[in-house]
Amino acid sequence: MWSSRWLFVLAAAGSAVGLGNIWKFPYITGENGGGAFVLIYLACVALIGVPIMMAEVLIGREGRQSPINTMRLMVQQHRASPAWVLIGWMGVLAGFLILSYYTVVAGWALNYIWQMASGRFVDVSGPEAGAIFDTFLASPWQLLFWHTLFMMATIYIVARGVLKGLEAAIRWFMPLLFVLLFVLVGYAVTTDGFAQGFEFMFAFHWEDVTANTVLIALGQAFFTLSLGMGAIMAYGAYVPSNASIAGTVGIIALLDTLVAIGAGLAIFPIVFANGLEPGQGPGLMFVTIPLAFGQMPLGVLFGTVFFVLVSFAAITSAISLSEPALAYLVEEYNAKRARVAVSFGVLSWFLGIGSVLSFNAWADLHFLGERTFFDTVDHISQNVMLPLGGMLIALFAGWVLPRTVVGAQLGLQRAWTNVLWKILCGVLAPLGVLAVFAGSLLG
Repeated sequence: MWSSRWLFVLAAAGSAVGLGNIWKFPYITGENGGGAFVLIYLACVALIGVPIMMAEVLIGREGRQSPINTMRLMVQQHRASPAWVLIGWMGVLAGFLILSYYTVVAGWALNYIWQMASGRFVDVSGPEAGAIFDTFLASPWQLLFWHTLFMMATIYIVARGVLKGLEAAIRWFMPLLFVLLFVLVGYAVTTDGFAQGFEFMFAFHWEDVTANTVLIALGQAFFTLSLGMGAIMAYGAYVPSNASIAGTVGIIALLDTLVAIGAGLAIFPIVFANGLEPGQGPGLMFVTIPLAFGQMPLGVLFGTVFFVLVSFAAITSAISLSEPALAYLVEEYNAKRARVAVSFGVLSWFLGIGSVLSFNAWADLHFLGERTFFDTVDHISQNVMLPLGGMLIALFAGWVLPRTVVGAQLGLQRAWTNVLWKILCGVLAPLGVLAVFAGSLLG
């Protein structure tokens, strides 16, 4: 069990805060109405993300086991269909698939700590920065080395257990992440591009808001909180009984949003101060940002700090991806956690080799339509399994679990609070995730 409620807050926030907060949220905010998008996003977090996260935590705390065995227990106790156990299995499988390629991309961030610290990007041109990244991706051995290093770090942490592993890592990584982000935002404030970067993210441009904007906000609200993969349910099993689920989840959502906004305030002023265009995805993280830091005073120092921050965000997410499967295997086979962690990590590492090769030797090999191996695994796990899992979690907590169980876990003592829970968790949240699911499948 977590030693305190705040350790759970940091752990769940660490699971939620990942690469998507840093390279995706700031860009989609600027491209979809700025401040208008932020308001829509916050509404989606409150109406969709928070209820599903509360559902995951309450189910996890009620079952006190791995997601698979928790769902088995819930089904037996409340005489529900055995098909609901699929929620646990999907979470475990999704976490396994995502971890396999997440450690590949996170390995890039580790590599760029070294690249920035060595001064590789000092006074380079845009084409040169792009060539450095392309050369790196073209080398399967380099990608494999950093993928292996990051996976080893993940295995080491999760093998040590909840208190000595997860808590010990999170107790250091999360506060340092917030400090590093604060330092970078403070640095960005001193640049000439801060006003332009601030306007890019927060000026209200309602004319840019469309139905697709709402769908993007829904998807970001769902995916950013690490919902649907069983990680929050697994972490919820370790939550002390006296901790308020609603209050705790609200703080986690707030921290996750603040990190995403802070990342934008740290990134875009530096980009605009150097006259660069804000790119999306890996291009922003591994080409534009290093190029910007390479042009400015103390850029080597703050560029290195930036990629340390990215790596911290990645490792806290990676350890949460492995927890559902580890907890299940330890329970099911009464095995030592360290042995299970190594076996699970090796299997995930081996699958990740396919993602490594997707950027070089297998770049022209297609598996699902026109998708590479990396894109195929990403699509199946992120666009199919997670939304489906999140929707089923909301429906189970909203309609299958008895009111007495939900009321006891969430502290719902009045009739109107039960009705509100039914509306949010049983109706609005599933419909919102269904929209994300359909949008993902239809492109």
